[in-house]
Amino acid sequence: MDDVDPSPLRRFVVAKRSISSIFDQLLDFVKDGSAFVDEAWRSDELGQVAVEEQSLEMQSCATKLATIREVLLRRHMKVAFFGRTSNGKSTVINAMLRDRVLPSGIGHTTNCFLRVEGTDGDEAYLTTEASNERRSVTTVNQLAHALHMDPTLDSGSLVRVLWPKSRCALLRDDLVLMDSPGTDVTLELDSWIDKFCLDADVFVLVGNAESTLMNTEKLFFHKVSERISKPNIFILHNRWDASVTEPEYIEEVRKQHLDRCVSFLAEELRVVGLDEAAGRIFFVSAKEVLISRMQRAQGMPETGETGGALAEGFHERLREFQRFERTFEEFISQSAVKTKFEQHTVRAWQISEAIKAVMDAINIASADRKICCLEEREEQRDRLDFVRGQINRLTDSVKEKIKTLTDDVSAKVATAMSDQIRSLPVLVEEFRADFNPTQETVELYKAKLLQHMEERIISCLAHRCSVSVLRDIRDAQKYMIDSVRPLLSLSVQEQLSAPSSSFDLTYDLSLAALCADFRENIEFQFSLGWTALVTRFIGAANAKRALSAADPRLQEVSSFKDEMVVSIATGLVSVTSRASMTVLIIGGVVWRSVGWRLIALSLSLYGLLYLYEKLTWTNASRERVLKQQFMEHVAHRLRAIIPVSSSACSQQVYKELLATFSRLTQRVDLSEAELEGNIRQLSFRIQRLENIQRRSKAFRNRATELETQLEAFSVQYLQGN
Repeated sequence: MDDVDPSPLRRFVVAKRSISSIFDQLLDFVKDGSAFVDEAWRSDELGQVAVEEQSLEMQSCATKLATIREVLLRRHMKVAFFGRTSNGKSTVINAMLRDRVLPSGIGHTTNCFLRVEGTDGDEAYLTTEASNERRSVTTVNQLAHALHMDPTLDSGSLVRVLWPKSRCALLRDDLVLMDSPGTDVTLELDSWIDKFCLDADVFVLVGNAESTLMNTEKLFFHKVSERISKPNIFILHNRWDASVTEPEYIEEVRKQHLDRCVSFLAEELRVVGLDEAAGRIFFVSAKEVLISRMQRAQGMPETGETGGALAEGFHERLREFQRFERTFEEFISQSAVKTKFEQHTVRAWQISEAIKAVMDAINIASADRKICCLEEREEQRDRLDFVRGQINRLTDSVKEKIKTLTDDVSAKVATAMSDQIRSLPVLVEEFRADFNPTQETVELYKAKLLQHMEERIISCLAHRCSVSVLRDIRDAQKYMIDSVRPLLSLSVQEQLSAPSSSFDLTYDLSLAALCADFRENIEFQFSLGWTALVTRFIGAANAKRALSAADPRLQEVSSFKDEMVVSIATGLVSVTSRASMTVLIIGGVVWRSVGWRLIALSLSLYGLLYLYEKLTWTNASRERVLKQQFMEHVAHRLRAIIPVSSSACSQQVYKELLATFSRLTQRVDLSEAELEGNIRQLSFRIQRLENIQRRSKAFRNRATELETQLEAFSVQYLQGN
């Protein structure tokens, strides 16, 4: 008889589980999104793709969701029972729980608010506001004794009764039943409402079928209606079994109660319309239902103190109670889902929209920043290609310029040295020093003369060449710097300095080494002597070879003409030294030809000339001969080293210009490395921005998915009838 379909209260449980799952996903999603936004905000190298306000907003959303999630875990359906003392409020609750959970009976049995809810444990217990200590209760009498023996409890106190869910199916579905003292025992109705009623989903007014609604009951619900917009109220006329004693008045009495209650709900409180009010009013006998259900649970016949199933009208009253339960369960499940979850669903939707706005803003900022980075990277790449192309062309140009300049330097130095060789007589003539034909004095004289000539030659070369060469070098260096400067980055340009002015063109003639083999001949030599004549005829070098039987290795490198002259002279010398008789014969021939007077005159003149030259052969003559010999030797040596010296000078210029250009190319290499580093950094930044874009889109899509789940929840549980 009492079998019904599965409880509609499961709707609330399923809805709570569903919305909790959505909020769990949303909370994890927001935490991940908050970490993502915080990372994007703190990445300075990415630019302002996210701001601190967005990070704070995400953290705020996470905090709000965590709070809502904690609230959801504590959410339950709550029904509050009110009425005058002894109207059977506790009995109605026991009948719904199918067991004697709360103390009931005649008189003031409920002296405080009792909150009945389920526990997963196997033992029943109670706690009070003053203490969280669990007091074990196994029977109704123990509970009644505990309530009456606690002096701290009054009508405004709350006691939580935790009853095992395994012993009561109704408590398995997050339903909380609130029993109250009679509304006629206190005047503190306002504090009751504020403390216990504001979160109630349904109010059940338990009245006595043997009397009409009292003003105290009406006053209480008027106060409730003032604080709660259109509270959900059911009215139970309990003890309807008493009406069987006067069967002829049942319908009339029922109609009177029904009309007054409809008027109270629809016209006085205005919580429902006239057509709906009758569906909120029931006529029951809670005690009959409780006894019947307890006996049936024990396997006993449904009889009891009042006759049970045999009592007249019992089945109608039982069905009325079942109809109340079914209506109550359907109504509270829908009402509680709406009142408990609707605002949270709206809030979750708002949070999701806020997160989508943040992700959209980050996505747009990342896209804009990415475009800037792409453009900047393209500019850097173009700049790098330009620098590489320009430095290659500049290298060729500079090499050509250096070659031209070094050739010019070589020509200038060669010309200047040739001019200096021609001016050697002047340099030698202007030299003044003490001269003495002794060996030590001659060596010192030669050293000073050598030093004088080298200093003057170098000075003249520097005067003629260095100024113009240095000017050309400075111009070439300036050309290099001006050509390279546009290729350098600003940071490298700041490090670019003017070329060093310490360069000076050096002329290393090394005359001491060149003239180390010089051997002077300052002995007296008659100008018409045999040696002088041979020297004048074939030259000093060839005469020396002819007269001293020179080294054959030297003869091998002489020209054919010189060899012929030397051979003739050598032959003559050999004849005179080997055949004196031949001289006499020749003298005799001459004697006969010209006569003795001419010969005597010639010999006299020859002797006088010899005597004159001998007498005039002084230290000044020796010095003049030494200078002449030394000048001729130096001139010969300098002519030989003109190509070497000019090449050495051009090499100095080449090295200086090449060093300058090498330093500049190193600066260009630094600029290229800086550009390459910038390109790599921009590429890495672009990758990170693309990653941020992908992640922000993923977060936005995830938010859309969660909104879809919220929409489905709203359609299934909040918008349905």
